[in-house]
Amino acid sequence: MPATRTRPSPDVVATAVAELQALFGNRAVTSQAVRQQHAHTLTWIENQPPDVVVFAESTEDCVAVMRIAAAHDMPVIPFGTGSSLEGHVNAPFGGISLDTSLMKRIIAVHAEDLDVVVEPGVTRKQLNEYLRDMGLFFPIDPGADASIGGMAATRASGTNAVRYGTMKDNVIALEVVLPNGEVIDTARRARKTSAGYDLTRLFVGSEGTLGIITKITLKLHGIPEAISAATCSFPTVKDAADATIVAIQTGIPMARIELLDEVQVGAVNAYSKLSLPEKPLLLLEFHGTEAGVAEQVERFRAIADEYGAGDFQWAAKAEDRTRLWQARHDAYWAALALRPGWKGQSSDVCVPISRLAECIDATKKDIEASGLIAPIVGHVGDGNFHVLPLMDENDPASVAACKAFMGRIVERALAMEGTCTGEHGVGQGKMKYLAAEHGDAAMALMASLKQAVDPRGLMNPGKMAG
Repeated sequence: MPATRTRPSPDVVATAVAELQALFGNRAVTSQAVRQQHAHTLTWIENQPPDVVVFAESTEDCVAVMRIAAAHDMPVIPFGTGSSLEGHVNAPFGGISLDTSLMKRIIAVHAEDLDVVVEPGVTRKQLNEYLRDMGLFFPIDPGADASIGGMAATRASGTNAVRYGTMKDNVIALEVVLPNGEVIDTARRARKTSAGYDLTRLFVGSEGTLGIITKITLKLHGIPEAISAATCSFPTVKDAADATIVAIQTGIPMARIELLDEVQVGAVNAYSKLSLPEKPLLLLEFHGTEAGVAEQVERFRAIADEYGAGDFQWAAKAEDRTRLWQARHDAYWAALALRPGWKGQSSDVCVPISRLAECIDATKKDIEASGLIAPIVGHVGDGNFHVLPLMDENDPASVAACKAFMGRIVERALAMEGTCTGEHGVGQGKMKYLAAEHGDAAMALMASLKQAVDPRGLMNPGKMAG
């Protein structure tokens, strides 16, 4: 294991900050407001700010920060947009928050190879706006307009994952600054390789604990000829989940299939000014040729009918589809609006698709028995769903009930051979579940990898394996 981490002394911090400010000027910031903005604030996890925030503009800037950090034994916490949900960017030992949001260059689009090279501060919306006129798009869509670097670091996913996979399936290569200041390329642009260890996927999902991602090569896809979106309601959450399972098992190539329970539908209606039926709801999207999409739609409708589906509504126009999916992406904020002033902790788990209906149904019953307000949404096409229990921080009983419920969600998923997180990542919030999921031997291997790459424990300490 890396050496036990302690907070740098005030003298060490002052010396390091002086060096950073001499090098970066007003891009090295120590104001309390900026430091707190670069710690975790979206959930009930405590805000733990860094000592200084440095806004990098290049790989060379990241190397310089890493060398100063190493010289003074200062932690470094990479920062994208701060949209993560498990305390990934908190600084429990102080140190340097390295903000890559100014690294926004789209370096090269290789349309003939269907790939693009970007810097980590490029956001998914920025990238897709740039690609649109070329007839190309990048499919990973976690909802928030997250940075590509942060999405790679957390192994992000989203609504399109059922068809296009997650970040691990769509990252071809990375440029990474290691804790010792060296810069490596994890792979070339070739779509496959058998040359050596898969270093790309070592860093995808490493959550800033192994190095600083400074360039990303991504797979692209052609914009489909035809896109059709729809909503349909079901009598129960279990019916909606069962219909999803059968649709996936029969091979219907849906691009998106999202579940909202009736509580979340009510919240979305109020927040986004929609009039969806306040029943368990599936949001669907189909991609392909005109004929192919029509066939997919009819095949799904036949399955949905068997599970009591009704109220099919189609969004044929692009603006209607955009409004519908934006409402889905705003589900977090819509849920918080159910109890203004309360906190929410968005938890996600993922189970084998065959256990999905059982897991969601048991979770729904748990919510009702606990007396909680906890809307459910899910990327149910790959067995992944989210629950957002709301909590009154001033009521100890409310806090205790929410935290106990959060633990039961994970225990239920692990008992069904699932995972404690399908896409949010580990951060601080899910660390306590890793040993139960992976076992002691696997945890020891992760610690060995961390020790090999970051022996001094400089990179994002207090997270994952270090």
